[in-house]
Amino acid sequence: MASQGRGDSSAQTIRIAYQAFPSGDLIVKNQGLLEKALPDYEITWTKFDSGASINTAFVAGAVDIAAIGSSPVARGLSAPLNIPYQVAFVLDVAGDNEALVARNESGVKDVAGLRGKKVATSFASTSHYSLLAALDQAGLKESDLTIVDLEPQDILAAWTRGDLDAAYTWLPTLDALKKDGTVLISSRELATAGKPTLDLGVVATSFIEAHPDAVDAWRKVESQALDLIATDPAAAATAVGAELNITPADAQNQLGQGVFLKPADLASDEWLGTEGKPGKLADNLVAAAQFLADQKKIDAVPDLATVQKSIYVKGLPGVLS
Repeated sequence: MASQGRGDSSAQTIRIAYQAFPSGDLIVKNQGLLEKALPDYEITWTKFDSGASINTAFVAGAVDIAAIGSSPVARGLSAPLNIPYQVAFVLDVAGDNEALVARNESGVKDVAGLRGKKVATSFASTSHYSLLAALDQAGLKESDLTIVDLEPQDILAAWTRGDLDAAYTWLPTLDALKKDGTVLISSRELATAGKPTLDLGVVATSFIEAHPDAVDAWRKVESQALDLIATDPAAAATAVGAELNITPADAQNQLGQGVFLKPADLASDEWLGTEGKPGKLADNLVAAAQFLADQKKIDAVPDLATVQKSIYVKGLPGVLS
């Protein structure tokens, strides 16, 4: 909800793009944490169905802060998009909350069995990246099957009609597919095999420069949400369930399938890092960009130093507490 009651046309605004997957970001939205922290800002939340559409919104200058997967971020930081935004938070590490599911009727028992089949995913998403990685691992090329580009709700509709043999997607759609499908591989398994994917919080560089205090406040409330997931799973599930229109029990189950870092971990060498000591998240994004370039999805891979400059670490770790 946008802040109400000021009628001041010069009010400072924050335009947030969110996605309907179980995360601390939905807790921040549901509990109005940012609105409470920044009463002088008008905050609008707009739902997007994929990272590709969020990248388009950033290019148009229509978004300030967003929840977006690491694969679309790698694409956004690469040519030709070269989006001027910075990664300022890790919302979650994909675990069993993203997976490749085959319809039981398809008879497909493993990834290699997808040859000649019709598989859906959301192009330019972490699921798309993970699907390509899974095919690569199984010795399949994209041309060995038919891959169709659908948003999660369209995947569910096509699945229900019987139009698909398999799909790589995320919660909550994933849970619906599993009712008459079998998981072939999850993002947790691909992470173990060296192809991790993440959900990230990114902020437009122009917004960081103009409103650094607001960015700090946003990082703090996202940290609060991570703490809630860790210390009070029932309260976290109630907030997430309300946003996803599912029961708290289902929300708790879905949250349990993701990997949520502790706020203190964000500033570690493994993730964002600190000022003067960039973390490995930059390497992860370069590796994702390299994979996308190999798959002819982007024109060129940005160098590590460029990506490191696109990780916002000012004030870490202190600003998170």
